[in-house]
Amino acid sequence: MTQEEKMNGENNYSASNIQVLEGLEAVRKRPAMYIGDISEKGLHHLVYEVVDNSIDEALAGYCDHIEVFINEDNSITVQDNGRGIPVDYHEKEKKSALEVVMTVLHAGGKFDKGSYKVSGGLHGVGVSCVNALSTHMTTNVFRNGKVYQQEYSCGKPLYSVKEVGECERTDGTRQTFWPDGDIFTTTIYKYETLQNRLRELAYLNKGITITLTDLRDKDEEGNPRAETFHSEEGVKEFVRFLNNQQNNTPLIDDVIYLNTEKQGVPIEIAIMYNTGYRENLYSYVNNINTIEGGTHVVGFRTALTRVLKKYAEENNAKAIEKAKIEIQGEDFREGLVTVISVKVAEPQFEGQTKTKLGNSEISGAVNQAVGEALNNYLEEHPKEAKQIVDKVILAATARIAARKARETVQRKSPMGGGGMPGKLADCSSRVPEECELFLVEGDSAGGSAKQGRSRATQAILPLRGKILNVEKAMWHKAFESDEVNNIITALGIRFGVDGEDDSKKANIDKLRYHKVIIMTDADVDGAHIDTLIMTLFYRYMPEIIEAGHLYIANPPLYKCSK
Repeated sequence: MTQEEKMNGENNYSASNIQVLEGLEAVRKRPAMYIGDISEKGLHHLVYEVVDNSIDEALAGYCDHIEVFINEDNSITVQDNGRGIPVDYHEKEKKSALEVVMTVLHAGGKFDKGSYKVSGGLHGVGVSCVNALSTHMTTNVFRNGKVYQQEYSCGKPLYSVKEVGECERTDGTRQTFWPDGDIFTTTIYKYETLQNRLRELAYLNKGITITLTDLRDKDEEGNPRAETFHSEEGVKEFVRFLNNQQNNTPLIDDVIYLNTEKQGVPIEIAIMYNTGYRENLYSYVNNINTIEGGTHVVGFRTALTRVLKKYAEENNAKAIEKAKIEIQGEDFREGLVTVISVKVAEPQFEGQTKTKLGNSEISGAVNQAVGEALNNYLEEHPKEAKQIVDKVILAATARIAARKARETVQRKSPMGGGGMPGKLADCSSRVPEECELFLVEGDSAGGSAKQGRSRATQAILPLRGKILNVEKAMWHKAFESDEVNNIITALGIRFGVDGEDDSKKANIDKLRYHKVIIMTDADVDGAHIDTLIMTLFYRYMPEIIEAGHLYIANPPLYKCSK
């Protein structure tokens, strides 16, 4: 840009360039700022925002039934039997309170501590954002035997709130909205996505009944697909569901459960041990899934390690001494399925996706609650306690064996002075960004691949049959598999972090190929091999997946020729 162009640009930048977005225009202008994104995830988030309002009514003690309908035209209807959004005149805004809630950002009862003690809706923008991002929305409020209604187009009211009839039903709110196809990349709702979230909410808020009905999907008799979610045992039932869903065999039949309040924080936690080798922890704050964890998770893990380690040292000292091991925190969490649910009046979220709880006081409250509950359980159930400690000792033994196996693999790697796998047909380039590694099924496929490859940038590693199913194997067993070792060695990665001898984290700083391509036959066996290899990467080298380096080739089924 020339100096003259710069001067003209500066002169053209004036008050007329400053835009003031009125009402909900800001939401339509930058929707991702308010709902995360405009893809399928953001589309379903609209439903969650409306349902969250009903859940908040339930938490306040005024609602116990929520109905969600996916209508034939892909609009959504949510109806509850709560108090109904207030419709009386709002003195400050000079309009009905219903219109304020539906058309003004940061408006709602969640900012008034007298209305809701805790809330799952963040920032008070929920239902108004849904209104802004819908081509049309209709709200019906049932209060005191009367029905009130207001309709909106792209967030703007089409008329003032009006009384449209009387009702015999209890109070409540019904809202129907049509997502804007000009904003979202798709407006087709997935039943399974809504099903998972509504089931989750029913477990997290025991006693509430939530129904999901899909009017697009009807059987031969015209009955729509429908499901009802209701739980009387809450997260205790949830943890059993999750354990069964993952096909885990329980180590003990008991669910270690606590439902208490510490330092003014309601805490509900369910713990279940299984015979597997993974930790599966699900944490929630005010029904929000805190996928990045936070202080409530720190408090839980601290208490778990402290109590179990003390119990193991007092009751199994000889076994620990004989095994010559030092038990660490991760050993106590192997085979553990946990659901943590806390209710916080003013949660502070942090992290990349704002799904990490930052309230420091919550750690101590959870730590205290878990410590007391776990101590009581171990004292009252010595048989089950011994089973848990035996598994912990086995986990520690396997962790140490895995470390030694990793060290052996890494000594054999090029970084450790060893050579490449004998079957690897490497490429000549040493620039990782342009290099590709094809993992192929058997020597015959390897031979064909070698003939068709570009020697400069494409390497071929044939694998013998189906590799070890690491999902069902102990951690160190994978490193005893020749095929797994060959993959790790060819990739040039290491395991462990400086200062953490037993870290399982894959270090991909010296990854030799930035495209790792799984290429198997287009049949059932090939699909099985695909799954086994993907599981290896998912469980042992997720960093490669997260960095976008893992691919699957789509081989042709047929070839047409003259």
